[in-house]
Amino acid sequence: MYCHYCGAQAEATAERCPVCAQPLQRSDIPSTPPQPPPPPAQPFIPPPTASAQTGKWISEAWEIVQSDLPMFALLALIVAAIGSCVPIILQGAMSVGFHIAIIKKMRTGRPLDLADCFKGFDFLVPALVAALLISIFVTLGTLACIIPGLIVHAAYQFTYLFILDKRLDFWPAMQASLDLVKTDFTGFVVFALALLGLNIAGALMCFVGLLITVPISVVAVTLAYRDLVGFEPQTGTV
Repeated sequence: MYCHYCGAQAEATAERCPVCAQPLQRSDIPSTPPQPPPPPAQPFIPPPTASAQTGKWISEAWEIVQSDLPMFALLALIVAAIGSCVPIILQGAMSVGFHIAIIKKMRTGRPLDLADCFKGFDFLVPALVAALLISIFVTLGTLACIIPGLIVHAAYQFTYLFILDKRLDFWPAMQASLDLVKTDFTGFVVFALALLGLNIAGALMCFVGLLITVPISVVAVTLAYRDLVGFEPQTGTV
């Protein structure tokens, strides 16, 4: 073989040129093979036996909320205040952050960390588009005799959790939520209506009750997702 720098002849086993000491470019050294592209994300397949457990989830949610009630109330107030500053634009990210704080508490058992609610801004774009689309669909459904709006709300109640946990974009997350709800459509509509009724009761208490009922509702949805889908190992651990 010959040196590509000075043209001197070198032994076939030599690694450097005997004249100029430059490294030899050996044609028998295989180049690094190209890495295969990452496999495409698999669509979510809901468990065939999924069914709503409204009473169980609301009861467990109340136990979790009352164990750290002042912090949950403060968290609900922060999420509502920031989310209402720019309606819809910030709502999705704050909703994702609410779930992050809840999942972290469920996994670690530690008190709520209010800073966790701002981690939802890591998912700002998909959460924003999802919030916008869901708001449009719910509004259109509500204008059509109210009931369709309630059904749409029930269908997409797990969207933010799929964005957070499965790292899905807005439309696959909405589709995954719909697919999950369709496994027990009536049961999940009843579940959503129960949470709506709970929040209406909270609003009737001079709106102060919402600081309790809203956390219960969000925790209940998180519990439902945990039981039916399960969290990824990295979700809520940081």
